[in-house]
Amino acid sequence: MATTTTSTATSIMLTTLLYGNESLVSSSNNNESMISTSQDWKLSPLDWAVVAVYMIISMGFGLWWGCRKARGGKSEDYFLAGKNSPWYLIGLSIFASNISSSTLVGLAGETHAHGIAVFNYEWMAALVLTLVASFMVSGFMKAGVFTVPELLNIMYNGYVRYYYAALTVFLNVVVDMGGTLYAGAMLLQVLLPGWEIWQVMAVLACLVGLYTVTGGLAAVMATDAAQAILLQIGSILITIFAVQKAGGWRAMMAQQPPGYVSLIRPMDDPSVPWTGLLGVFILGLYFFSSNQFMAQRLLSAHSVADGQWGALLAGALKLPVVFIMVVPGLAARVLYPDLHPPDRVYPTLMFDLLPPGVLGLVLAGFLAALMSQLDSTLNSVATLVTMDWVRLMKPSLTHTQLRLVGQGMTVVVMVVAVAWAPQIQRFPSLFQYLQQILSYTVSPVVAVYFIGFFWRGATPAAANLTLLLGTVSGLIMFLLIVVFKYLNIHFLYVPILLVTLSGLVLVISSKAGLGKVKEDRIVLWSWEDVLEETIILKSRPLWQNYRLHSVLLLAATACVVGIYW
Repeated sequence: MATTTTSTATSIMLTTLLYGNESLVSSSNNNESMISTSQDWKLSPLDWAVVAVYMIISMGFGLWWGCRKARGGKSEDYFLAGKNSPWYLIGLSIFASNISSSTLVGLAGETHAHGIAVFNYEWMAALVLTLVASFMVSGFMKAGVFTVPELLNIMYNGYVRYYYAALTVFLNVVVDMGGTLYAGAMLLQVLLPGWEIWQVMAVLACLVGLYTVTGGLAAVMATDAAQAILLQIGSILITIFAVQKAGGWRAMMAQQPPGYVSLIRPMDDPSVPWTGLLGVFILGLYFFSSNQFMAQRLLSAHSVADGQWGALLAGALKLPVVFIMVVPGLAARVLYPDLHPPDRVYPTLMFDLLPPGVLGLVLAGFLAALMSQLDSTLNSVATLVTMDWVRLMKPSLTHTQLRLVGQGMTVVVMVVAVAWAPQIQRFPSLFQYLQQILSYTVSPVVAVYFIGFFWRGATPAAANLTLLLGTVSGLIMFLLIVVFKYLNIHFLYVPILLVTLSGLVLVISSKAGLGKVKEDRIVLWSWEDVLEETIILKSRPLWQNYRLHSVLLLAATACVVGIYW
């Protein structure tokens, strides 16, 4: 789900990649099932043809759609798809952008190692997206902004804006793009043994960058939608083959270790203890409402209703993940009980079980997840740099010039990511620290963002103090827990502690009179807005009432959690 899901999944896979990719293709299993070796990891001509057709169609469609939709002269045509995105495109794009190639590998691997507790991130995403649809989308549309830092500027001041913009750009380029490029390229290099790692990365980045530079967010969202469909088809196929090979659903479930098919775990669980679920929720709030490349899709909505329905669709798509992306890990537990490390689970299932043609289709789905993560991050960073820095430094720039700057920044970000990603292999410990630092740095922003969104009494000076103290506290905790290991605290407790501390600092210092409330700020949410919306919804047919569907989504989520409690 959230960045933590992607980051955790990437960490699982990169741990082995960083210390020797031979472990990806070597066998450590002595049971009857044959585990893929480097000689087995080959594609048939039919598989290569399927992948080639996918790449041609995906690239062509992205270029065509982007040129068609982003040909207008306004900045919003390029950075926000003309603010004309329909709900179904928003929902599919959010889902696809949230599922990277490392997530596919990580979900299956983590399930193989610890059971289905990793699905807590996915059902929690459905809950978070329901809340975003119900309480925040209307505020996004009312603000009329391009970026989340710009929204923070409406609540507070430029300091908060610049801090968050810089933090987001750093994390997106160094952690998200760098990790995704490296992990994806390392796996693809197994199929292309004659290629250097940087060559694979460069080709991946150029393919994604071509339609992203040309068409902006419109091209990104259109390809994301197509990739989301292919991603689900591929995941369904690998689930079917894996469950059949494991003896069917009942036989597979009967062979799981005690507690593996349980979402709610004891407090000492190393994966997701039940007391850490609030931490999952907090990180989900960050990722689905204040992370730029997710919020940007909602900001591009044609209307408030499109944004709300898009968020609900994305939430609904998260629930089947337990069956199509988590269950393969359970099947692998039966087929390969001694398979180590976890990142070998997904590729082993692919190359052991799938026949020619189907393997190519599933690999195309893997590439779709990889490309969706990369194009989303590229466009997000280009938008942040252009609209939060360049536009403020050069307010005289025209819409056309801003678009050119955005296209240029997309190229620059792409080059920087390709240059940085190979260095991950040289500095593995540094990269692992950068991944883990996410939970420690974004928590103060979550407190400042959400309290400011719903409470007009928060002052800019109090927000500045909160970010300062929260960031320092987070870094101290990071050193004590991760670097020096003086404290043994589960990482999901960290956002709970930091958000609580930051929230108290913001509220108390604001109430104590530290600074003045920003007088010209837009009211992003109020009870009056809720009552006005209620009147509008009463005039519509019941099936068009997003609140009803929000309740249905929450009920479906509760059923899934209840079944696997």
